[in-house]
Amino acid sequence: MTIQKSAIFSKPALLIAGLVLGASSFAIAHSAQKAVTNPPATLKLADSNEGPSRNSYAPVVKNVLPSVVNISSSKVVKTSHEMAEQMPPFFQQFFGNGEAPFEVPKDRREKSLGSGVIVSPEGYILTNNHVVDGATEVKVTLSDKHEYDARIVGTDPKTDIAVLKIDTSNLKPVTLGDSSKVEVGDTALAIGNPFGVGQTVTRGIISATGRGNLGIEDYEDFIQTDAPINPGNSGGALINDRGELVGINTAILTHSEGSEGIGFAVPVNLARQVMDQILKNGKVVRSYMGILPQDMTPEMAKAFGQKEARGIVVGDVTPNSPAQQAGVQRGDILVDLNGKPVTDSNALRMTISMMQPGTDVTLKVLRGGSEHEVSVKLAEMPTETATARPGSDDSTKALEGIEVANLTPHMADRLGLPGSTTGVVVTDVDPSSKIAESGLRKGDVIQEVNREPVKNVSEFQGAVKKGGSDPLLLVNRQGRTLFIAA
Repeated sequence: MTIQKSAIFSKPALLIAGLVLGASSFAIAHSAQKAVTNPPATLKLADSNEGPSRNSYAPVVKNVLPSVVNISSSKVVKTSHEMAEQMPPFFQQFFGNGEAPFEVPKDRREKSLGSGVIVSPEGYILTNNHVVDGATEVKVTLSDKHEYDARIVGTDPKTDIAVLKIDTSNLKPVTLGDSSKVEVGDTALAIGNPFGVGQTVTRGIISATGRGNLGIEDYEDFIQTDAPINPGNSGGALINDRGELVGINTAILTHSEGSEGIGFAVPVNLARQVMDQILKNGKVVRSYMGILPQDMTPEMAKAFGQKEARGIVVGDVTPNSPAQQAGVQRGDILVDLNGKPVTDSNALRMTISMMQPGTDVTLKVLRGGSEHEVSVKLAEMPTETATARPGSDDSTKALEGIEVANLTPHMADRLGLPGSTTGVVVTDVDPSSKIAESGLRKGDVIQEVNREPVKNVSEFQGAVKKGGSDPLLLVNRQGRTLFIAA
């Protein structure tokens, strides 16, 4: 699955639910409806004075609509030389083709539409970062059609949350709910500006909570809903049947540009924490422990000698991190955080990241069959850096389904690893093999087999032969280690 804004996909894809205005258009299908001129005698016509149906959400919606706004943003996009070359001949005649004195314009203005939610009478608005990302101009239109210039107070791309401010007062803020109390099966109403047609309300239920590892953002704890969310709904409100805000609509999983019943929203508790930090600190400060957590699978539990898939595995420990200083080791099984069981690596990462730096946490870990208690003082998360992509080289057949080669200092450098790194590099993985399903990738460096170090192909082959058909591999991937049950 891939993430892309304002595109139509022929295969399933995650579509960030913002709307970028371009040359494409959409059609509205009109269905014919025959008028009933002589209704049957048994047909009871509704009395217009009876008021809304008992099952109507009209009172809730009427109360929330003034809190949901439309957002229009624009930014200047540089036109690359490659884009100019790809321009159709019909358009090139207007700009020149290298022989004429005209040139393709270097800049173009791109506009996008989205939604937002008023969260304070003073004019603070929550929306998605991708709705205003890179914008040089942002305008907000209220439900009463009044338009205001908006200022971007702060953004957090890691959670796709942005805070805007408009200079007016006496606004009607939405009531903030508690997303930790949201349950699967709860009624969900999505309010926003899909396709730029104006405010629209759709209804569904909460399909799932705690959705992560989708590749949409760095920190994911999404609420999933089948309430239709479409391009332009980004930043809009996901409310419960009491009219309380429980999420900020963000993305959809779709085969096309429209909703197919799988939408995702950032929980309001997370959005509120991000907003509070932006308003207080001007940025989002996150804590980190310095481990790479991995979900425990039945295969990994068996390889670690555990009777059940309990806790999460510490795949790597960052040098000089709080975890290393506290004595946490690679291969530890973390089963408890501050007295609460740990069952999901993504949930652990989210929990730690939203704590204050300097907070002391107590971990319960399993190591070598024994239980240990470790106290860790969290630190502020450092800036992450990118690493080089792996290359290829000559390789030798090894474990069934993969090929490996000796790791040379030159190859280590290409992989972004220190020249002193030891192990064998995976040069090919057969996609139809069993080991491909384990997650092993081309460019991974295998450093251990069944907890025994391997420095070259010969040692690797010997360790695999000794370890049997399902070895536990320690893999170095772009500078971080993780365990893979092959």
